[in-house]
Order: sequence, then C-alpha cells, then structure tokens
Amino acid sequence: MDKRTLAVFLVRYGMFIALALWMIGMSLSSEYFLTWTNLLNVSRQAAPIIIIGVGMTFVMATAGIDLSVGATVALVSVMTASWLTLGLPALLVIPLIIIAGAGVGALNGFIITLGVPAFVVTLAALTSIRGVAFVYSDGYAVPISDPVFVWIGRGDVLGINTPFLIAIIVAAGGWFLLNRTRFGLYALATGGREEAARVMGLSINKIKVMVYALTGALAGLAGIVISARLSNGSPNAGVMLELEVIAATVLGGTSLFGGRATIMGTVVGALLINFVRNGLNLLGVNPYWVQVVTGVILVLAVLMNTVLNRKVESWARAAPEEKE
Repeated sequence: MDKRTLAVFLVRYGMFIALALWMIGMSLSSEYFLTWTNLLNVSRQAAPIIIIGVGMTFVMATAGIDLSVGATVALVSVMTASWLTLGLPALLVIPLIIIAGAGVGALNGFIITLGVPAFVVTLAALTSIRGVAFVYSDGYAVPISDPVFVWIGRGDVLGINTPFLIAIIVAAGGWFLLNRTRFGLYALATGGREEAARVMGLSINKIKVMVYALTGALAGLAGIVISARLSNGSPNAGVMLELEVIAATVLGGTSLFGGRATIMGTVVGALLINFVRNGLNLLGVNPYWVQVVTGVILVLAVLMNTVLNRKVESWARAAPEEKE
C-alpha cells in the first residue's frame, strides 16, 4: 500500500480506527470500561443518536441539514405521555407518534422546496416546535408507566437492551435503503449535483420532502425510546440532541455538501462520541469539560470532513499526473 492509498484509507476509515484505539486505551485505564454493564449503558445512550442519525444521513446526502430533530423529540415525548394518560393503547400510540414525527419533517421539507434554506427552516422549527411542546404540556413532565413502554426503554432481548436493538434494526434498514434502492441513489444524486439530477428527470422536491419526513419519523421513534427510558414525557427532552446527531453523522464521513453518505460511519460516530463521554466520566473528568470535548470533536469532525478529506483525495488523484 503506497502513501497516497494509505492516506485516503486513514481519512475514510479514521473514525473506525479512532474508536478501536479509544476502546483499547480506556480498557487499560479503567477496569469498569469493558464491563458488560457499562457497554450496555453506553449502547442504550447512543441508541437515539443512531436512530435519528440514520435519517440525518439521508438529509445530508441531499446537501441539507435538520436542526429541529431535538425539538421534535420533545414534542412527541409530551404527546406520547399525554395520549397514554388518556387511555390510548401503546400499540396505537407508537405508530401515531411516528406518523406525527414524519408530518413535522415533511412540513420542513415542503417549506425547503419553496426555496428557503434548510438551515433557516429547521432553525426556526427548532424554536417553534419546542415552544409547542411547552404549550402542549404546560411545561410539566408527565410520568409514563405503560408496560410496553417500560420494555422499550429498559427491556432486553437475549441480553441486548431494547433501545440499542431498535437502533441496530433502523441502521440496517437505513443501510439497505441508502445502498440498495433507487431512493438512496436519488438522494445521493440530489446532493451530488442537484441541477444534473433535475435534468435527468428526478423529482428533486419530492425527494427532499421524503428525506425530511424520514428524519422526522425517526425523531419520533427516538422520542419514544427516550421517553420510555426516562419513564416520562418532557418538553425538555432532546435538548442539544440535534448537535450530537449532526456530530455523529459528520464524524462518520457523511459530507456536509451532499453526494457522499455512510450509515455505518454514522453508527460508529455515535458510538465514538458516547464512548468518549463515558470514558471521561469513568476517569473522573469534570462534566463541564466533557461538554467541551464533545464540542472539540464536532469541530475536528467538520475539519476532517471538509478540508482534510478534500485535500487528501485531491493529492491522491494527482498521483498519476506526477508520475507522467
């Protein structure tokens, strides 16, 4: 393997290597890090980020962004608790909540197709949707005791906790959708070169509405998981969650400018962020510094995703010309 091939390999799969190195380093630093209990705890915390991250991967594949997912989680959280309190069965509430999340996402997508930048639309939605959640709940958290939800949040299947199992199923479905269907191909084509995709006859507006609806639906599912884990529906649920999702997606290698996306990278990015946070907590690092580290990771992820990645690949492509 020559230097250029190695450089491209390190840039593309650097997060996988970083996760492995962090796991090894922490296992030597703390006896509790690789315990089954700790691994299950981290996977449970990472599950909502993975679930929403799958949707965010599709949004970023089209060169978009969704800052409203955390607020959507808050809204569906209070709706879930309210509907269960009214006596609706859990098996009815779950699909209704996912549909509601999809509706919120589709509305964002529709407004974006009118020509308003995705950043502006979803930033406005971030504020307004959480405001609706506070109005809907009067600012109070409502307890959830339904056994189905308790199992979703705290149960397990063959030793694997339910939230992480749901996340893995969503990730597998997202991988298939992105890599083995026309929808995934069209989403990547839209982000890669929108005008060319439009000339090819692709319905760009329809694709955008669909990817934002998908992200909204997955935010609804993540809201169910979070509410079930915490056993309450709160308008404060999902605060800053959008930044963790974006960080995980970008960290995993999905391009901020569209046209390149990876579901497996998003999963690894989410796990890396949570294992770093968990490791620092086990080492007794001040929680405020843990937040600082998370922010630094986001900056480094963007740096690698844009500047470094582009320069390394340009350098690698220039190799044949230099040999001539």
